[in-house]
Parts: sequence; structure tokens; C-alpha cells
Amino acid sequence: MTELKVAVIVGSTRPGRHAPAVAEWILGQAAGRSGVHYDIVDLADHDLPLYDEAIPPSYGRYQNAHTKAWAATIAPYDGFIFVSPEYNHSTSAALKNPLDYLYAEWQNKAAAFAAYGSMSGARAVKHLRLICAELHIATVRQQLAFSLFTDFENFTAFTPAALHNDSAVTMFTELESWAGALKTLRS
Repeated sequence: MTELKVAVIVGSTRPGRHAPAVAEWILGQAAGRSGVHYDIVDLADHDLPLYDEAIPPSYGRYQNAHTKAWAATIAPYDGFIFVSPEYNHSTSAALKNPLDYLYAEWQNKAAAFAAYGSMSGARAVKHLRLICAELHIATVRQQLAFSLFTDFENFTAFTPAALHNDSAVTMFTELESWAGALKTLRS
């Protein structure tokens, strides 16, 4: 089988966001894993206005250049790790919007989650799992849950506790297994 490609999607675009630091930590933890390549996809680098396609994405008839560019970015990946803050008991609008833009590009792929917040992002992940189910993205059980109180020094610098290292290995193993299995379904 060819090498798997996994996108670590930075799911926040606000100034002062923590998601890039979490994504970089994940990328560092994934370094050296065999048979898989991890990339960071930062939503701040993709100019997606509030969903503006006239035809539902399930038809696959994207009209706007920004939608076509987003589809071309996501299509090559076999799996995703969504890095999400928790805002008001859910994921960020900045992450929900790009998910809504596409359909086929998400289907029959695998996803894992790394979230953070006062409740370690648990409620954001709960909502993301429902969204992913509708998009036919298989989600793995293991997730990374970072607390603003214990994994961020003074609520700013990302300093994850050592216990997250083993959780990350388990998450990568589950994600890569599912992404590999689903890749055969797509071929």
C-alpha cells in the first residue's frame, strides 16, 4: 500500500489562538511514524467565507474558486486530526464552515480529534463526531483532550502533560489503521 497522508487541521482562526501550538506538538509526536506522512493544514491560510455555494456539496458541483481550492487541498488526504478549541460547548465556527463546504472529499476517510478548553474540549469533540458521521468520516475512539488549566501555562503557552504522549501514540495507531482500511475501500 502507498504511504498514508494525514492532515492535522488547525481549527481556529482567531488572534491569539492555541490551535497552531497544539498542531505543531502533534506533528512532533507523529515524526518518524512508518508508512504515513503528516501535514499541517491551517484554516487561516484558506480564505473561505461563510458557506456560499448555491448547490449542496453532495452534488459535487462546486462553483467558487475558493471551494475548488479547498477541495483540492483536502482530497489527497486519507485521514485527519481535527485540532479544535471549545467555544460555547461546541467546536469553532471556523472549523464547522470548512467541513460544510465539501462532501466527497471527506467520505470514507478516518479522523481523530485533539481538543482543548476548560472541559478539555470534550463537548467540541462530541459535536465534531456527529458532523463527521454525516460526512461519512470514520472517527477513532482515542482523542487528545487538553485542559486550559493544566496543559497551558498561564492560559497561554502550550505545555502538555506527559500523560498525553501515550494517548497520542494510541490515537495515531488507531487513525492510521482506519485510514489504511478505508483507503482500500476508496481504490
